[in-house]
Amino acid sequence: MTNVRNYGQAIRDGFSYLLRRYPDVIVMGQGVWSPWYVGNSMTNLDEEFGVERIIDTPISEWATTSAAVGASLNGLRPIVIHPRMDFMVLATDSIVNQASKWNHMLGGKASPGVCIRGIINRGGEQGAQHSQALHSWYAHIPGLRVVMPSNPKDARDLLIAATLSPDPVIYIDDRWLYQREAELGEPLEIALVDVKNTVTCRGTDITLCASSYSTYLAEQAAEILADDGISAEVVDMRVLNPFDKEALVESVTKTGRLLAIDGSWATCGLSAEIIASVAESVELGLLKSMPVRLTLPSAPAPTSASLEKMYFPDANTVCRTVREIMA
Repeated sequence: MTNVRNYGQAIRDGFSYLLRRYPDVIVMGQGVWSPWYVGNSMTNLDEEFGVERIIDTPISEWATTSAAVGASLNGLRPIVIHPRMDFMVLATDSIVNQASKWNHMLGGKASPGVCIRGIINRGGEQGAQHSQALHSWYAHIPGLRVVMPSNPKDARDLLIAATLSPDPVIYIDDRWLYQREAELGEPLEIALVDVKNTVTCRGTDITLCASSYSTYLAEQAAEILADDGISAEVVDMRVLNPFDKEALVESVTKTGRLLAIDGSWATCGLSAEIIASVAESVELGLLKSMPVRLTLPSAPAPTSASLEKMYFPDANTVCRTVREIMA
């Protein structure tokens, strides 16, 4: 029997799995009962598990996240939801100065095992304050685990792993992926420390390294490029911190070419870390061309739909860049 689920439904399956099996799991955040905020990723969870466990909070990102951190220190497994990652910035003190530090500062005696879900929600003329992917901010912080699933299976299973982790985890999903479909098996309980980055498409000519929605673009581009006789390998960086570079280095050592794709800005971002990892680990003589990165323009997101088409890369943008590298 097939079990075809889209990305949003897969996230809901992860929530359902956790809430059914772990009575200490609670979910809290702004708009968690509303598809306007969370799409199809939490449909009717409040009706199935009750509003005592699916808690729609007041609009205070800092207070909600602080309450979740405190709950995690008192035996619960909270998942706190930020429907727009942009406003997760208001909770940064609780995340960066508190949750990420306590295990280290208190000799391992207090580890806030809180899962903090930030949703990237852009496009649709939402403008500069509603379109940001800030994953590199949080991946910079020791003590925080950061995951970004690109496909429905990882969306479900990494949510489970993040919630059951004893460490604070930033789980980042992207609304542009919510309708991506895949056939899923049963949910897996995987220790987050055992999750590695992986190759999703095999190839020999160039490595496309990306995360989240950018991985999806890379996979689409790889199919298009195959018709041109270009064999692209896609490395999915589903774990950003700790930064696992093994699959990346192995791939670039084989292909000799690298395009790092990131749905955020270039300066001090994920694409820079990808290229630095290759520069530190791959013999220069094995590189057939200089590594290249494809990111957003260094400007806040526009509001105009016509400008958005120019601002956000798509699969054809990836293909054009690869052809330039190969030439």
